[in-house]
Amino acid sequence: MNAGAMDELAALPDGQPFALINLLLYKEWADYPPGTVSEKLTGKQAYERYTELAIPLVNAVGGVPMWRGALAANLIGPDEERWDELLIMQYPSRGAFERMLANPDYQATLFHRTAAVSDSRLYGATSPEAIGPMKWRLFNLSRKLRGD
Repeated sequence: MNAGAMDELAALPDGQPFALINLLLYKEWADYPPGTVSEKLTGKQAYERYTELAIPLVNAVGGVPMWRGALAANLIGPDEERWDELLIMQYPSRGAFERMLANPDYQATLFHRTAAVSDSRLYGATSPEAIGPMKWRLFNLSRKLRGD
């Protein structure tokens, strides 16, 4: 994390929805510390391992993945800046996210993320109102019914 990031995070209002916007650039091949993972994985495969382990811990504090997709076009930004994926996570509050970060089980998953990612950005955003998991499910159901 950036220097002072935890202080900046702690200064944000709590008790309202908190979202994280992740920009991810994967390594061609995951770079695991010696003695941790013996099989050869791509960066994306290593990130999937991190995701499989982390999502139950995210869910345990009320967090949900809101959107994940490949970044297909750089419409505004430096020409040389490229990202493989964008991931948006929503938590019921900043405090819920902080509890997840402090969980030793979550901390134990991070080596997969570190092995997977060559560069990333993580932006926190607050909002006085949430879409919520039920609204999200209804939105996705309506898309399926429309054939989107």
